[in-house]
Amino acid sequence: MLSLPGFQPRGESPLYRQLYDYLREGILKGQLAPGTRLPPTRDLSRELGLSRNTVVTAFEQLLAEGYLEARVGDGTYVARTLPGQWESRPLAQGLAGNGRRLSRRGEELARTPVTLRRKRGSGVFRAGLPDFRAFPMKLWAKLEARHWKLAPDELLNYSDPAGHHPLRESIAAYLQASRGVACTPEQVIITTGSQQGLDLAARLLLDPSDAVWVEDPGYLGARGAFLAAGARVVGVPVDPEGLDVAAGRRLEPAARLAYVTPSHQYPLGVTLSLTRRLALLEWASEHSAWIVEDDYDSEYRYRGRPLAALQGLDREGRVIYVGTFSKVMMPGLRLGYLVVPPDLVEAFVAGRALMDRHPPGPVQAVLAEFIREGHFVRHIKRTRLLYAERQQALIEALERRFGDWLEVHRAEAGLHLAAWLPPGVDDQEASRRAAAQGIEALPLSAYSLAKLPRGGLMLGYAAFTPAELEEGVSALREALGPLMK
Repeated sequence: MLSLPGFQPRGESPLYRQLYDYLREGILKGQLAPGTRLPPTRDLSRELGLSRNTVVTAFEQLLAEGYLEARVGDGTYVARTLPGQWESRPLAQGLAGNGRRLSRRGEELARTPVTLRRKRGSGVFRAGLPDFRAFPMKLWAKLEARHWKLAPDELLNYSDPAGHHPLRESIAAYLQASRGVACTPEQVIITTGSQQGLDLAARLLLDPSDAVWVEDPGYLGARGAFLAAGARVVGVPVDPEGLDVAAGRRLEPAARLAYVTPSHQYPLGVTLSLTRRLALLEWASEHSAWIVEDDYDSEYRYRGRPLAALQGLDREGRVIYVGTFSKVMMPGLRLGYLVVPPDLVEAFVAGRALMDRHPPGPVQAVLAEFIREGHFVRHIKRTRLLYAERQQALIEALERRFGDWLEVHRAEAGLHLAAWLPPGVDDQEASRRAAAQGIEALPLSAYSLAKLPRGGLMLGYAAFTPAELEEGVSALREALGPLMK
């Protein structure tokens, strides 16, 4: 069986990235021929002196991109058909061989894991999706038809890169009332989803090699935005109180920025305690650092009112607040927003203008009216009840089928649950077995830089009826049956 004696870790980039680059280059150069069987991750981690999680993460990225293929019960192989015709040639005959190359930033961006890539469609348990069937499509279509029929020139022409002002007013009023965000409409900047907001913040606030705290485990899209900006990502552990600020101070006290999901940590689901929130703001004040607060699904809190945003506690203008309509309405709408401190507005609007000028004007106008007329709040209230019922249905189905083999706790908020596997059970293998049954149960270890104490699966429930969830749990039980012996 193949071994990898030539791999030597060097530099400051994450070890999984270095191994990923080494294997990918070997595949593209033909040194690892199509059909070559790779060593088991346990053997390879021992041979290279790396943690098994590092090797698994590198393999998972190569699997997701199509460079490797997993054969159930038979190991991992170099794919016989590589992604893209030019990539099937040796690297020297590709871009570089023709005198064409990406910039260093382009190369970093191209290999950065923005998110776990998915096949078309949405298998049961796919996380982060609302139920499109619950959205008032007829009402939306009626509002949209009205605006397209009467659309003024200002909505059809080049417009304010900060966004349609009535929409900014509606968002500011909503955030003040429901999230405790302290802002004016002028501080709200409309983006093409939250990912663009993260990318914009990374571009404007970070220089190459700046250190950034990210939650570990945490959202890959944020990590990708910071890595693509040339930043040095520092994984800060998460415990039941959220981001461990004291650990961050020990790991990298002078970081330039901290990224957090305080209302509902992604993917573990914990809430950042008040003590930790104040400690984080204190750290940012001491080091003149920034905090990016990603409030991606805070509307869906099932006990009490939604928690007030971290931004509302900020008295020094250190917090950049990121919001999205993808989780409460639909990802295809491609609308999100930033709330930035007053002294950053001009710089962020300038940067926003250089990205894609501005979001579509008529769609912004429709959303502004949808919020202003109260439809948005009513939709949230309806779906909050619906998703709470589905969470309960999923928990009950898991308890019936798995007993205490899967450890699942009721979540106070969000659209997914973390289901913990027994110690020693590989969540990457569990996820692959689930995928073979058409189930999208992503492994929690894929979101982590450090090795997790135990593996787990992320199970989304909002987009699926109780009957669909029951059927999905049954299929998951069949898929994981061999691991339960």
